[in-house]
Amino acid sequence: MDVITLIRKNILALEPYSTARDEFQGGNISVWLDANESPYNNGLNRYPDPHQKVLKEKISGMMGVPAESIFIGGAGSDEAIDITFRIFCEPGVDNAVAITPSYGVYKVAAAINDVELREVQLNKDFSLPVEKLLDAVDKHTKLMWICSPNNPTGNAFPKDDLIRLADGFGGMLVVDEAYVDFSDKGSVISDIFSHNNIIVLRTFSKAWGMAGMRAGMAFAVPEVIEFFDRVKYPYNMSSIVQDELSRRIEEGTGNQIEEIKEWAKIMYEELPQAQCVEKVYPTDANFLLVRVSDANAVYDYLIENGVIVRNRSKMPGCGNTLRITIGTPEENKRILQLIKDYGK
Repeated sequence: MDVITLIRKNILALEPYSTARDEFQGGNISVWLDANESPYNNGLNRYPDPHQKVLKEKISGMMGVPAESIFIGGAGSDEAIDITFRIFCEPGVDNAVAITPSYGVYKVAAAINDVELREVQLNKDFSLPVEKLLDAVDKHTKLMWICSPNNPTGNAFPKDDLIRLADGFGGMLVVDEAYVDFSDKGSVISDIFSHNNIIVLRTFSKAWGMAGMRAGMAFAVPEVIEFFDRVKYPYNMSSIVQDELSRRIEEGTGNQIEEIKEWAKIMYEELPQAQCVEKVYPTDANFLLVRVSDANAVYDYLIENGVIVRNRSKMPGCGNTLRITIGTPEENKRILQLIKDYGK
């Protein structure tokens, strides 16, 4: 597919802002007077690397993806979501397709960018309605959003279904893999080169435990990533964040992911023992979607006892459900006991 034909004409013609560091071609420089920075060294008086070269090389080594296929943005994955709309969707003309229930920022970003979002309900078992998604497409559909593992349902979709969408769709398929580190069902990140209309999103907020850093990634063929770099603002990631993320990649996540996955299994098995729990949905993420007898009442009861979860009852297909994040062992034991004691 010639993905360049999907890009808005004004973005194709866009000349990106050229920073002082972009124009610097190398040399033995000891006096920096090119960027109107403060000359007084406090560790942060210089602008950060606008291209995050060191961090991209570390991510490249970790993910097995060339640095030219990596975009790094702020606000978790949300900056990449917004930029994707701005690259491909003409406001007031083009549309996008997404599953529902799913991550709410796709809908918000579509509205901000004046793009119609066509939501397609998941099947009753939360499986992917591939044909219905393809049927929702018309000549103005530029994007399709699939969160896998999905939030709030927790399930990852089969890779074969995602590839069927990429093969059958004439636009860009965006697969948000924010929770993929907790899943055993694999990723489509290796498929971006055989299917150049796939964009994969990742985040440092979940498995990497860096939500406070607000950093996310997009992976695609270099021809697509080039336009992410054109559209992003010049210094979209601070030196502090770049350095801390580089350090974190070197340290790794230890046994935290495995511990979270083990506790997800324990809670999946034990929560149904509670009288108020009607169903616990299988998960490939670091949370469980739990259907209870009265979600509002259980939610209020947990708050009264110092525990907050997410009430997802208003989302399509999620009536009377609570989304429970896997916490520390002590936190997990506490909420299990509270839910078992509810109504006694």
